[in-house]
This record gives sequence, structure tokens and C-alpha cells, in this order.
Amino acid sequence: MSRYHDLEFKFQTLANWADLRTDQGLDVSRDVTRVIKLIEQTSKRIERLSPSSALLDREPNRLAAIQALRPCGPRRYWTKLPIAHFRDRLRGAWLGRCAACTLGACVEFYPVSQMQELAKATGGDFPPTDYWPQAWQPFRLRYETDMTRQYTRERLAYVPVDDDLSYTLLDLLIFEEYGPHFSVEQVGQAWLKYLKLSCAYTAEKAALKNLKNRVPASRAALVDNPWMEWIGGDIRVDAWGYLASGWPQKAAEFAWRENYISHRFSGLYGGMYVAATISAAFALGDAEAALHIGLTEIPRSCRTANAVKWALSQKSKVRTWKAAREAVDRKFAGMSAVHTDNNLCLTIFGLLIGKTDFTKVIGQTVAMGMDNDCTAATAGSIFGAAYGISAIDPKWYRPFHNRQRSYLAGHQWWSIPDTIRRFESGAKQVFLAK
Repeated sequence: MSRYHDLEFKFQTLANWADLRTDQGLDVSRDVTRVIKLIEQTSKRIERLSPSSALLDREPNRLAAIQALRPCGPRRYWTKLPIAHFRDRLRGAWLGRCAACTLGACVEFYPVSQMQELAKATGGDFPPTDYWPQAWQPFRLRYETDMTRQYTRERLAYVPVDDDLSYTLLDLLIFEEYGPHFSVEQVGQAWLKYLKLSCAYTAEKAALKNLKNRVPASRAALVDNPWMEWIGGDIRVDAWGYLASGWPQKAAEFAWRENYISHRFSGLYGGMYVAATISAAFALGDAEAALHIGLTEIPRSCRTANAVKWALSQKSKVRTWKAAREAVDRKFAGMSAVHTDNNLCLTIFGLLIGKTDFTKVIGQTVAMGMDNDCTAATAGSIFGAAYGISAIDPKWYRPFHNRQRSYLAGHQWWSIPDTIRRFESGAKQVFLAK
């Protein structure tokens, strides 16, 4: 719950009173217009404020400055791509991401109590151990494409659409079109080519609007964007961990270039952290070890690093989904449920609790709630990169029938084997690039 939830309540109360008096034949438009103008002025004044110099020193946004504040780290494990090893883990990472995202998408943002009620009403387990048997709103359309019932156990016939997955596929297109030296400006070109505003939200919608209004890509994150630290930065970066596997520094750099179009501060660092963690997981074969390595590619004293270090320090205390959610609620009281840092901690807890049990990792993470299709998808991707496809029960990916759907213009349907082949081809290109 926002620390300013009372503000939201007061705005809604005002709107209700205005509607009532208008229905009764009174003209309240003058009062309403005055309040709207005051809100706009206040919003702009707050937007123009700058974080303290101390925060800016700890949390720069330029890549070179970020890298200067990193702790010591391996930077790179592999200088040559071990194809057979990589292929197995790549398949695990992508199918693990797809499965976890699909499980969470059915109950995205549901309160824990509502998920428990759904499990009880449908005879499913909680935390879930398989796809949800049914959905509360079976005919609700997600991203103008798939109804919620298509994410349930009996209806699954392919990987249904989700923004978490569509952005990963978009990054593959960016890489294929522009190569390993792609720029922030080229990311902007791809966004204009493949994305539509109706399927973009918060920071991504703000950035896309700005691009359409000819704001330069390097500044698209800075105009009318109070969501620049939200979770969008880290749900989009898995592709960079795949393409720069075993090379955390390069994965983080790729993520920075892609994230810079829409995010700053924690929004940037979350993406860099996740990409570096996935990259390290390929080489280490250990999800928990990779979670520590991800820290070596972001500023040592930034808020995201502090949040991650806190989550890792709670390993012995947080052993269930319930304890994880309670700990995060206490630690980040008042923070948006879509912020990078609190959700990242839930992903970490899911991996620490589930260990080498894929079903437990994604089930526990989804059960924690908040932005649980995002948190679970990231956990599933890290798990697959660490342990490979053999560690994932086929019940999680067999229903996909090797097909996937996205909302990207001109690319609605994808072959999963072909997508994996293209990621492998791109990774080879990364390792050959100078």
C-alpha cells in the first residue's frame, strides 16, 4: 500500500462528491477545475525536485559512473561458449521463465487471501504445485490477446501472451537487428516499430509516449515518468543474461543500454542485477551463488544493493512464502507493490526457499503475491540457467506444444525451439564480437 494512500482516497472521494452534485443538477466544474490545476502544478513542482547530492553520488545513472562504484567481481567466467552445456541451460532458462510467468499471470497482483480462496474453490494446492485449475475472471482479456482461462491447466495450448515475455522477445529482435553494439537510440527505434501504447504500462508507457512525441531515447525516461524505479527494468532483461551467458559484466552493460530508455536509479540497477545474475548462473550452476555475483555489477551502496544484501542475509529466518511476504512488508512498508527493490527481494526469497526444486521455487514465489508473474518469471529464468532443463518437471512446459504468443507487431507467434536457437546464435555472436 502506498504511503500516500490517503491521498488517493481523498481524490476518489472528491470525484464521488462531484458526480453526486452534478447528478443533482449543480455545476461544480469550477471547483473541480481548480483542484485539477493545483494537482498538476504540485505534480510538476515535485517532478522538478532533484535527489540529494549524496544519493546522486551513491547512485549515478551513467554506465561508467555505475561501473566505478561496483565492488570487486569476476566480470567474466567464459571466454568461449560451451555449446552443449549452454544449450541445456538456455532451454531451462527460457522454458522456466515461460512456465513461471504463465503460473503467476493467472493471479497477477491478487491478494494472498484471494489466491488461497481460488485454490480452495478449485481443489488446487496453495502454494500452487501446478497450473491453476481455473481463473476467477476466465474471460478477461490480457494484452488484447489471450483470455485468462487460456493460462489455466485445462486450457493451456501454448505460452499465452505476457509483457514479461514479450519484452524478452523484443530484446532478441533488437539484438538481431542491431547486433551487440546496439545503442539506446536503436532501442527506441525498435520500441516504436514493435510496441503499441495500449499494451504498455507505467514507465514503459511513459517512455513510449515520449518517443512518439520525438523526445530523444536518452531522455525518454525523464519526462512525466514517476515510475522510473518500478519493476519494468528487471522484467525485460533476461535476454541479455542469455546472450552474454558466463559474462556478467557484458550482460549488465546490455541491460543498462536497454533499460536506460525508461528507467533510472533502482529501475536501472534492478535490470543490471538480474541480467548479471542470470549470466553468472549459466557458469556457476548454483542459483544462490549467482545471486551474490549479481551484486558485483551494481553500485555497492545503492538502495537496490542494500535490499538484495538484506534479502540474502535473511536466509535462515525466511523459510516459507508467508514469512517472506511478511518480512518484505515490514522492511519496505509504504513502498509501491510494483517497485523494483521489494519485488526483487521476493524473487530472491523464492529461490532461497525452493533451492533446487523448480516447482517449489515458482510456487512459493507466486504465493508471495505482489507483482508475482514478474517475480516468478525471473526466479524461473535464474533457476533454469543454473540447473538446466532436466531440473524442471516436463509438466511445466509440455502443455506449450513448442508455441508462444506475443503482442509484438508482426511477430505474434513464435516457435519455442526456434527462439532458443536464435538466442544460441546470438550468444555465439556476442563471444565473437570485439
